[in-house]
Amino acid sequence: MNRNIDSLLDSLSKSKFRGSFHLNKKMKDYVKEKGFDKIKSDARDLITKRLAPANPSNDGKQTPMRQVHPVFIAQHATGCCCRGCLERIHGVKKGHKLSNEEIDYVAQVLMLWIQREMVK
Repeated sequence: MNRNIDSLLDSLSKSKFRGSFHLNKKMKDYVKEKGFDKIKSDARDLITKRLAPANPSNDGKQTPMRQVHPVFIAQHATGCCCRGCLERIHGVKKGHKLSNEEIDYVAQVLMLWIQREMVK
């Protein structure tokens, strides 16, 4: 797993696809209203349900791209949207249930991206 999250996010932000994702005002307001602890809790919950299984249901299509929840947008921006992207970008192999450490890593990546978005 790539542990230098800041440089990884800098690199991904330069990608035409990954760099096109941003939190809109409504999502930023939602983050402010709920607070980072709630958003991180939501992130862990979504990762556990949608990404952590060894063979997630609908893999590659399980993360909405529309403006629904800041975590979904963060997943696309950071390459944490499906097991294929997670393997290719973060080195987290497919075909096994994510460990608590891997879930923590993904949540950390998502939250750092969201925090960066909040100051833009």
